[in-house]
Amino acid sequence: MEHLDIISFNEYLGWYGGLPDECRDKSFKAGMEKPIIVSEFGGGAIEGFYADSLTRWSEDYQEYLYKESIAMFDKIDGLAGMTPWILVDFMSPLRQLSGVQDGWNRKGLISEKGRKKKAFFILQDYYEGK
Repeated sequence: MEHLDIISFNEYLGWYGGLPDECRDKSFKAGMEKPIIVSEFGGGAIEGFYADSLTRWSEDYQEYLYKESIAMFDKIDGLAGMTPWILVDFMSPLRQLSGVQDGWNRKGLISEKGRKKKAFFILQDYYEGK
């Protein structure tokens, strides 16, 4: 790591394992004085599908995941940036979960129709506060 300019990692706690509230107990220690960038994070949502905050694929779950993830990342010493995976839903033929993905990667903050999901506004508010 001494030869790297930055430290970067992907983090999908709450999506590919665990629940969003588990972000509250996770911490990161780089052990070096280098800028840290979270290169990918997030989870999927079907635009317009609303439920409680623990119903996967709902905008409410994605919103909750973003709130918890951002709070977790904000505690990282040396955090220089983060980028959600992804900005806009896109076609992905390998995404075959019927009635949910149907050939689309749904992790976008904006739907393929250009509609902003609830999580978009969580990230927007975070950046505006910086």
